[in-house]
Amino acid sequence: MIPRTAPVIKIQAVAAYGAHITYCEPTLLAREETLEKILKKTKAQFIHPYNDLRIITGQATAARELFEDIKNLDYVIAPVGGGGLLSGTALSASFFSPDTRVIGAEPAGADDAYRSIKSGKIIPSIYPKTIADGLLTSLGTCTFPIIQKLVDRIMTVNDDKIIEAMRLIWERMKLVVEPSAAVPLAALLNDKTLAAGTRVGIILSGGNVDLDKLPWN
Repeated sequence: MIPRTAPVIKIQAVAAYGAHITYCEPTLLAREETLEKILKKTKAQFIHPYNDLRIITGQATAARELFEDIKNLDYVIAPVGGGGLLSGTALSASFFSPDTRVIGAEPAGADDAYRSIKSGKIIPSIYPKTIADGLLTSLGTCTFPIIQKLVDRIMTVNDDKIIEAMRLIWERMKLVVEPSAAVPLAALLNDKTLAAGTRVGIILSGGNVDLDKLPWN
């Protein structure tokens, strides 16, 4: 199941693996309704892409590897959409680097996690608008309490800054990352006081980019 607005490169990659693709509208309600129809039709077992403790545990290994390689980080920043990666990052920090403060980075046009933490309850992502298409989903019942308890704060950043950070990563690090992966660096660059005199780690996640439609062209 793929939103109709997904980048062509993502759709092509999924198709290349032999998947049967069902399209839906890019809203939480449409995804849930389409999923329900697929499950009834195919009798398949659903594994949630982020609101599942098994997924969160797997995603926690990225931060664990970071903490094993780099000691005494003051902060670690991870992107947040549905919250699986951020939850895993926060859990890894609490176990393996308890003095490291965890920050979530989110597009300003899809800031439901920021609003959810502020309000103390899950605020659904309704008609999000951002170039970071991998961060459009809402927090889940598993991810929200972990983030609420263990994450220091959520930082938001606009699309212009996200594109700027994405290009910087391409140019300086020679890494192919998608806009969603660049959001943590964009948040850091947007608040330079955070990096002043501190050691900051960033989780880069996602490299699905249509090379014919780079956002700075």
